[in-house]
Amino acid sequence: MEGELTEIRGEELRFTVGESRALLDAAGVRLSDGAIESLAARTEGWAAGLRLAAMSLARDPDPERLAASFSGRERAVAEYLLAEVLERQPEEVTQLLLRTSILERVSAPLADRLTGRSGSERILWEMEDAGAFVVAMDAEGSWFRYHHLFADLLALELRRTAPQELPRLHAVAADWLAEHGHPVDAIRHAQAAENWGLATRLLADNWFGLVLDGRLATARELLSGFPSGLLAGDAELAVLAAADRRAAGSLREAERYLALAERMSPSVSEDRRGRFQVVLLLVRLPLARTRNDLGAAAEDAERLLVLADRPGAIDVGVGDEGLRATALINLGAAELWAGRLKAAERHLEQALDEARRIARPLLELQALSYSALLSFMRARAIGEQLARQAIDLERAHGWEESASAVTAYLTLGGAMLWRGQLADAEEWLERAELVLRGFAQPAMEMMLYATRAMLELARGRHEEAMTAQRAVESIQRGLATRHIVGKRAQAVGLEMLVRVGETDLVQRALDEMDEDVRATSEMRVVQATLRLARHDPEGAAAVLEPIFACASPIDNARWEIQALLLKARVEDALGDTGASSRALECALDLAEPDGLLLPFLLHPAPELLERHSRLRSTHASLISEIQSLLAGHAPAARPEDAEPLQEPLSESELRVLRYLPTNLSAPEIAAELFVSLNTIRTHMRNVYSKLDVHSRTDAVTRARELRLLSPSSDKR
Repeated sequence: MEGELTEIRGEELRFTVGESRALLDAAGVRLSDGAIESLAARTEGWAAGLRLAAMSLARDPDPERLAASFSGRERAVAEYLLAEVLERQPEEVTQLLLRTSILERVSAPLADRLTGRSGSERILWEMEDAGAFVVAMDAEGSWFRYHHLFADLLALELRRTAPQELPRLHAVAADWLAEHGHPVDAIRHAQAAENWGLATRLLADNWFGLVLDGRLATARELLSGFPSGLLAGDAELAVLAAADRRAAGSLREAERYLALAERMSPSVSEDRRGRFQVVLLLVRLPLARTRNDLGAAAEDAERLLVLADRPGAIDVGVGDEGLRATALINLGAAELWAGRLKAAERHLEQALDEARRIARPLLELQALSYSALLSFMRARAIGEQLARQAIDLERAHGWEESASAVTAYLTLGGAMLWRGQLADAEEWLERAELVLRGFAQPAMEMMLYATRAMLELARGRHEEAMTAQRAVESIQRGLATRHIVGKRAQAVGLEMLVRVGETDLVQRALDEMDEDVRATSEMRVVQATLRLARHDPEGAAAVLEPIFACASPIDNARWEIQALLLKARVEDALGDTGASSRALECALDLAEPDGLLLPFLLHPAPELLERHSRLRSTHASLISEIQSLLAGHAPAARPEDAEPLQEPLSESELRVLRYLPTNLSAPEIAAELFVSLNTIRTHMRNVYSKLDVHSRTDAVTRARELRLLSPSSDKR
């Protein structure tokens, strides 16, 4: 009561790694740091155990090997624990310890079931209180475990004294653990008891729950615990084997097991047939997407949605909402690769909302990653923000090497590339490529090589660009349908051929194309590039004219910028410098907000930019940045975390904003835009208000943070 009494328990007496090293040094045993750490962990700092280990190590010719494998089976330790601990216990305690030694952790009710008697809770608490190698795993004492060395000794003694009891004990443990919601442990014990039916049912019922919890490695390990012959002889195991082989990157094996599962489906018992069909869909869906069989993928996703929306939907370990979110993600991904971008956006937004609502981070990551890629493909700046959110989520859960991580890495790599940040783009592509080695993801591989082809083209490394382009074409030939990346990659490939002088080859390819493909904006850009290379500006103007005849020529700013740059070159070649400048100004208008500099590398026009910079362009800073990039300098970094505007700037306000980095006065800006001075002053007040600033300098700084202006600051 006066605080003069201190209780010293095992935790306080536990030897640290440093103290363990000192004890071994005193015994004349020299070990590496890794071996000492391993030994301290196995003995849990138990001083007597370390001393017994030192005695054994001192006599062993290979102490490093012994330290790495040291256990309670070591003779000195086993004899000590047997004589000083186990043999001193009453019979009921000994029986409890031996029969529960098959468990990694034990609870009192489970111990009662294994021993066939009550009172286990009292025994476990008494042994824990006495420090007799029993450790409580929670404050309530719901679960206990045995000291590592003591557990080894108990398992050894059970096999020595009652080996015939092992199958029954494992079976009893499996039943209890399954009943009380511990499927992973239950499966392991069912396998140890060779109760393959129970193990199969439990794994089939919990496979996708484990996957969505980020425990794919655990699920695959459990599947590997079945005899190989059973995988091909049981429909429920075969479909899981298909999922496992796909995760391992072996598509051929995955499809073989899937076909086996479908053939054996009549053998599935009636009470499990509905569940089996859901599992079949969950495995078939990603396989169809991997083959780019988009019709089959969309059809299966729709079927899964119908099943998920039924009252009392079949649970396969993910819940109704998880099943729905999974279906929506797969449907959105299939629509994305098919080019149905609006439908894909709708379904992925629904999936993201659902995943967040039910707190399934892996589903959230998948929906985020595909949403990021979709937004990037639609040339929206938010794609990069979503990709960074996905990467933050990956890092929070240790999923940096998942298939969803690849999607986010490729999105960021593409975003960096289009902003002209080639070194950053290379870094993200390398990350994606490294992770892709462990997965079979042809669609992602196509994106990787298509992006790399453009990167190498921007660097002027034509041979490397063509190598990447050939990889794109090779992957496309192995897919069931044409991938959305294929069309754009084909256009880039043809532009490469023009660059290296293979104009006849490009012309033949264009002549052999279907008319609807040849008439796309991407292919018109190729045709204009070809005509210019053949010194035929009139022909280039003719193929570009339909693009600009529409009110909204291209639903992608990146391709529109390229078309405008070609138009500027064409008009210049035809002698119309005014039309050339107008086209270039439009290209700069589109490039400025997101800093899209890549088109100016793919279609360089340094002379036009130099002339344009002398015409009081609204894009002086951007032109300076492009000229610097063409000279081989890296572009200035753009802030990533600026707080967005509450109200966007209008087109008129943006036009005024682009003059603010210049030295032009308000009257001069009014003259440039052919509006009154009062109008300019009104627009400037609105700009300041929306940007929440009070000066022209602060407005320029804030606009650069928001990517409304180029980050470079050359002024005229």
